[in-house]
Amino acid sequence: MGKAINDDHLGQLLNERLTIAKRTYATGGGINHCEILELEDARSLFVKTHANGTMQGMYAAEARALELLAKPGVLHIPKPLAWDENYLVLEVFTEGTPAADWQEQMGQGLALLHRGTRQDRFGFETNNFLGNTLQVNTWHDNWLEFWRDQRLGYQFRLLRSSTSHEDPLLAAGTILMDKLIDILRFDGEPAVLLHGDLWSGNAAANEKGEPVIFDPASYYGNREAEFGMMRLFGGFTQRCEDAYQEVWPLREGFDRRFQVYKLYHQLNHLNLFGRSYYGGCLDTIYSLI
Repeated sequence: MGKAINDDHLGQLLNERLTIAKRTYATGGGINHCEILELEDARSLFVKTHANGTMQGMYAAEARALELLAKPGVLHIPKPLAWDENYLVLEVFTEGTPAADWQEQMGQGLALLHRGTRQDRFGFETNNFLGNTLQVNTWHDNWLEFWRDQRLGYQFRLLRSSTSHEDPLLAAGTILMDKLIDILRFDGEPAVLLHGDLWSGNAAANEKGEPVIFDPASYYGNREAEFGMMRLFGGFTQRCEDAYQEVWPLREGFDRRFQVYKLYHQLNHLNLFGRSYYGGCLDTIYSLI
């Protein structure tokens, strides 16, 4: 992992003189080394670093995503304070026990976030990363083409470079790609700002028990894509989805489309972590074709 930040570098980032009094290790995503720093002036900061020198622009993209996710003011988003290629400095929030209606708050807040960030084009102002995987976010007017070429297609190209051309998963994937036009028919849905990597490990509760979301891989996409990752590893219940739909109902047939969006994350895990995700990818594709 990356090298722990020192007083001088942190001071340069924040443009002030300061002294780190205490360091406490914290969790913050599998590719990051994270610490909560207590300063001599009693402030606390959350600092992320990493050792992968090929992930240029990662923290700038993450900081921008956090800024944009916070704009609607409907969910607690940690504020980015400073960043460079090697470090991201964030405000610290006090983690608390989720409120009894945390699931409902999350669903409603997510729907309001999506509804409050609508626009016409799909993509993002910069590429970013989903784990260690580059996520290409070139602007596009057509959601089907964006998802086919820059999401599923990109993952299948990564897989093709590391497996046999006779791999059954690639053969099934080819059939699915041909069927995408029927599954993801143009529906007039706007692009909305997605968290992009919303699983239970990237959500928590603040000291009031309210939802907090962090570690985004954001872009502007179809809102249904958010639920692919949310359903993959659990943590978000039916109460959350029902609360979302009370604010902004989903179109009929969303369960099948959610499978397409879940597959992107399954393929990414297969490409990153290996064969333990192979069967799940194949099962999802077979359910769609």
